[in-house]
Amino acid sequence: MARRTWSWWTAAALLVSGLGALASRSPAGDPGSGTFVARIELSGPIGPAAAEYVDDAMRRATDDGAAAIVLQMDTPGGLAESMRPIIADILASDVPVLGYVAPGGARAASAGTYILYACHVAAMAPATHLGAATPVSLGGDTPMPAPGSDRPSASKGTGPAKGSSAPQGSSSSKDDDKTPAGNAESNKALNDAIAYIRSLAQLRGRNAAWAEQAVRGAATLTASEAMQEHVIDIVASDATALLAQVDGRTVRIGERRLVLHLTGLPLRDYAPGWRNRFLATITNPTIAYMLLLAGIYGLILEAFHPGALLPGITGGICLLIGLYALQLLPVNYAGLALMALGIGLLVAEAFSPSVGALGIGGLIAFVVGSIMLFRTGVPGYGVNLGVIAGLAFCAMVGLGVLLRLAMRARRAPHFSVEQSMQATVGELLQPVGEGGEGWARIQGERWRVRCTVALPAGARVRVLRRDGLLLWVEPT
Repeated sequence: MARRTWSWWTAAALLVSGLGALASRSPAGDPGSGTFVARIELSGPIGPAAAEYVDDAMRRATDDGAAAIVLQMDTPGGLAESMRPIIADILASDVPVLGYVAPGGARAASAGTYILYACHVAAMAPATHLGAATPVSLGGDTPMPAPGSDRPSASKGTGPAKGSSAPQGSSSSKDDDKTPAGNAESNKALNDAIAYIRSLAQLRGRNAAWAEQAVRGAATLTASEAMQEHVIDIVASDATALLAQVDGRTVRIGERRLVLHLTGLPLRDYAPGWRNRFLATITNPTIAYMLLLAGIYGLILEAFHPGALLPGITGGICLLIGLYALQLLPVNYAGLALMALGIGLLVAEAFSPSVGALGIGGLIAFVVGSIMLFRTGVPGYGVNLGVIAGLAFCAMVGLGVLLRLAMRARRAPHFSVEQSMQATVGELLQPVGEGGEGWARIQGERWRVRCTVALPAGARVRVLRRDGLLLWVEPT
């Protein structure tokens, strides 16, 4: 009976805790009823780490019952393959997402422009800008308009001329004959990017014509110009002012419309977790490059010094982490192959000196491969040239020292074993009779020796000549 009573009490406690957990969350089907606003800061290049961070932070904010999410951006752009999952998360969000380019001096260039267009509300701080929205995919660069195109120039930094008769929702297919000359695949990539950003503009009711120019002509706008061109909805000095200005605005969440009431709600920051920070660190092209080199050299040291363990273990870990980072980045595998060839030639030079032929060729291959390793057309994804120059200089110095030692060895006089042993002094390990044999320690080695005179153990002797494995000695 007592056991049944305890079972009832346990079930009641679990029911109460479950109801409490449900009550602490935003009611299902009623987004925007939370008591705080989540803020996610998207800064730096948009890559795999950024996409995972935004996805994780938006999930946590939604589960915590946020009334809205402020996606604060300052990005030069990045990978299209990482941009699209972020946009998919925004479009599928159950709470409104306020895209905000801040603080002053920030930008939402390239992929950042697409993300801003996807947000339910688009806002910018003063002294910020957006545009140049031609993202580069892992497969290669997307072509820019050919010279002489009648599209607006990127240097003008403006959208379509005011009073233009082109409707915002007009299809880009009317301008297919003005697409830059090139292969079909490049044109498909450009037209796909244009269609994608136009669809986002039409979904949010923003300027679709300027969005096309941002992709086709790399047009850019400042915050005030973007407001005038109906590219953004709000210019706000800070996040608090943004929440005040959107108060009472109606946004569309799926098939429903929601009136925002965000004035006075506190902001809760969602910082990246340790996994996001680790992924962001190793996918930095310079860090991935250094990890790759550390792994290769560590394994080389272990191969030539078996049993050292530390170089091999460290090198293996660094190499695996570096390769994992490379498969997430826009890597040129021809550059990777050239780097491997260069390192192989440098190692060959160290063990088979060729008066610099192998070493110089390896150095050139290594530097060229390092420069080619990452596609620098992707914003924020390139190895620091200073790092490459420093490593090349170190390799050049090492090569010079190696050549100097090799030349010195060639000029050095040659000695035979007999010549090197002559006049060497050692110590008898046992007494030797006249004309007899015994053992002596010479140059740290035990040799069989013969002497014409009798000598006691411990006597100092000098080598006269070598006869096979027998040394003739005399007293010193």
